[in-house]
Amino acid sequence: MLEIRRSTEQDFERIMEIYAYARRFMAEHGNPNQWGPTNWPPEELIHADIAGGNSYVCTQEGRIVGTFFFICGKDIEPTYADITDGAWLDDGPYGVVHRIAADGSAKGTGAFCINWAYEQCGHLRIDTHADNKVMQKLVEKLGFIHCGTIYVREDKAPRLAYEKL
Repeated sequence: MLEIRRSTEQDFERIMEIYAYARRFMAEHGNPNQWGPTNWPPEELIHADIAGGNSYVCTQEGRIVGTFFFICGKDIEPTYADITDGAWLDDGPYGVVHRIAADGSAKGTGAFCINWAYEQCGHLRIDTHADNKVMQKLVEKLGFIHCGTIYVREDKAPRLAYEKL
């Protein structure tokens, strides 16, 4: 059974192992540029996520099998203020999932994490690299609507923006 809890500093090494696995997985599945060239996400960002209470892990029988960033509020993601080739569905408070990754050992981890985040606030936004076909299929399967394109600070590659109400 999968469960979600907030990350602690004791989880840090395992979280970084999962991100290393995710970078390899993405590269092998046609998405080498989203996290690979910059070794994303950086350690200091994960420490900040943990300290801020916005880092979560997904566990199965006590073993960490996935991780993600989640926050909920009004206008909480600055990069979402500018959307091109479309528009957001609603401008009310929303949740954001970033940096979601799993180790591949538990089927359905990504869907479980995203559904958990949606249950917390009932309005969720997520973005992904145009080459990340795995994530695109997942969010579309979970009922997200493609709303347009956003750009992140880390690189100039466009991100497909999705929303679920």
